[in-house]
Amino acid sequence: MISLFPRQFWRNGLGVLGALTLLGGCVDMPHPFGDPGPEGRRLALTTPPPRLAVPTPSASLLDNTASALWAKDVASQLVDQSLPAVAQPAKPGDWWLRLTATMEGDQVTPHYDVMMPTGEARGHWDAASVPASVWAQGEPKFLMSLASSSAPQISSVLTGIQAAMMQADPHSLKRRPAKVFFKGVRGAPGDGNVTLARAFVASFPDQHDKLEHDPKAADYSVEGVVTLSDGPAGNTGHPLQHIEIVWRTVAADGKEAGAATQLHDIDAHSLDGPWGDVAMVAASEAAGGVHQIITNYSGRDHKPLPPEQGATSGKNKTPV
Repeated sequence: MISLFPRQFWRNGLGVLGALTLLGGCVDMPHPFGDPGPEGRRLALTTPPPRLAVPTPSASLLDNTASALWAKDVASQLVDQSLPAVAQPAKPGDWWLRLTATMEGDQVTPHYDVMMPTGEARGHWDAASVPASVWAQGEPKFLMSLASSSAPQISSVLTGIQAAMMQADPHSLKRRPAKVFFKGVRGAPGDGNVTLARAFVASFPDQHDKLEHDPKAADYSVEGVVTLSDGPAGNTGHPLQHIEIVWRTVAADGKEAGAATQLHDIDAHSLDGPWGDVAMVAASEAAGGVHQIITNYSGRDHKPLPPEQGATSGKNKTPV
């Protein structure tokens, strides 16, 4: 959970209402190898295939057992980074991770190359060099530590690859606004369902996201849900209520992208009638939260990885 503000006051005699938080969808990771499903792929949330193979390397300067363990540890750590990597030989059509190591003097440098199905390298990262005597032992604790420290860097390379693919796709969310279907608001007392919905529709559209009337054509859907519950008596003897407004954002494939949540205590039944300016302030803050959720989930703000310099093919078309 990330606390964005308190920012504005919700007035109308209600005092301060509304720290906005984002729940879920806030990790800065667009899951570059996650499968968005048929509808998601149609909507050009561009991704490679949903598996990254990690074959046992033959050019690792390790024995066979240690080489296999290195591949297994790397795959396991990538899974912890929300990447469905598998320690197995690459199959036709797979993206895969090539592990190698080279020696210079008495130092060994581990290399990681992200390989496309064509056999060309698309991105790489080199770990810090280690003494050759340490590398040659292939100790399990050392290999696990190496995999653990390397996985976030490899994930960053994959994120850059996805961003570059999105940049090249005119239909991706890097090249066009996201289309959002608004399902409305439910659960609010008084005229809250109507006034919150109207205020959200007025506040939400910008150059990055627009509202879409056809749910089948939308990249995301948003719904506001209001919940009231009894609170304490209050400092002045007046009863209070807890109010929670959750603006839930769901991607086209049905997966939840995140939720912007507003929480506070209010004077009991103070919103049983007109919401007035409270609705506009609440909806304006919520719109900003939904924009951030979509940006984080789609990865549209990530920097594209430049083309690989001197990318190799030919002999690398068959993973080793």
